[in-house]
Amino acid sequence: MSQAFNAIKEMEEKLLCRTYGRYPLALERGRGARLWDVNGKEYVDMLAGIAVTGLGHSHEELCEVAARQAGRLWHVSNLFYQRHQLVLAEKLLSTSHHSKVFFCNSGAEANEAAIKLARRHMRRVKKREAADIITLNECFHGRTLGTLAATGRDSLSDGFAPLPDGFVQVTAGDLDALRNAVTPSTAAVLVEAVQGEGGVVPLPAEYLRGVEVLCREKDILFLCDEVQSGMCRTGKFWSFQHYGLKPDIVSVAKALANGLPIGAIMATENAAGGFELGSHATTFGGGELTSAVAAKTVEIYLRDKLAERAAVLGVHLKGVLEALKSRHPDKIREVRGLGLIVGIELAVNTRKVWEELLDRGYICNLSHEKTLRLLPPLVIEQADLDGFATALDQSLTSSSG
Repeated sequence: MSQAFNAIKEMEEKLLCRTYGRYPLALERGRGARLWDVNGKEYVDMLAGIAVTGLGHSHEELCEVAARQAGRLWHVSNLFYQRHQLVLAEKLLSTSHHSKVFFCNSGAEANEAAIKLARRHMRRVKKREAADIITLNECFHGRTLGTLAATGRDSLSDGFAPLPDGFVQVTAGDLDALRNAVTPSTAAVLVEAVQGEGGVVPLPAEYLRGVEVLCREKDILFLCDEVQSGMCRTGKFWSFQHYGLKPDIVSVAKALANGLPIGAIMATENAAGGFELGSHATTFGGGELTSAVAAKTVEIYLRDKLAERAAVLGVHLKGVLEALKSRHPDKIREVRGLGLIVGIELAVNTRKVWEELLDRGYICNLSHEKTLRLLPPLVIEQADLDGFATALDQSLTSSSG
């Protein structure tokens, strides 16, 4: 490690709570799908800040919007009407069947808002005492106390008990298990069409459609978490659109402002009726600076047809990786994904392979110590995807298990 890196690492250990298992990199700048560390080494970014910088780093148009708005107005709070918040809402709603938006600051807060809205909708609109939220195993909905309870993983909630009541978890893909879990106390079912943190697992289309049908049959709300898989990543603007679904409430965050913190929920007119004046709020949600950048981000996604681009590149990448699997059948168990969210489950020492890829200049994510998770910027070039596949081939060839 270099002197510059060690100095940064030592300073962090002195100043910050130790909650993050850092990658052995200190990054200094980025451009498009490229990152450079403090030593000047160049990397191809196959992570995009965990599905955040979908338009790449230092996007010129976004930089211009941010600089212009920074000189005009940053924050006034939600006590005031704000033009850019409305421009963003209009653009965002144009991508879906929903008609109302609530802005917040993160994916966890978006899921909290979706849960709160679902519960209040049942009580205030449907006049039913129903509060339970059903989620699926291997899901991930955030790290607040409420979303930890929804996620239901002991490894994440260790030391934080007691968690809030009102969450029931069932096996993903098992419609009978879901049907048996629904009771008069059930308010909603919350799903990810593609389970990202779970190792990139697209749920079966028949199952997802069955979930929605069951929700309509039981007169409960159908919620989709699009925090990671939304914003064109899967080859549609929202992953639920692959299956013809029409969820009542959708949670959004990550790529919405390409790196500035913002989250949102989109709701149908009926579902949104659960919120009334003063029933929910946040200080920073939808501020002028962030909203201006987010509105431009959505505009660029639509203008440049990045959903279609992600679909094409995703097909190419999966084809290349499947060919690689054929060459290394004893080392690659499975290639999963949709568009440009891809998981490569390995049968060898995945951490060692991940480290070798980092040495070769490719940044990706290691999920559950067995899956390489790829979430590149949607502006990445095909040559960079092919370069990653070549580097992975070389790493697997040199790996002995």
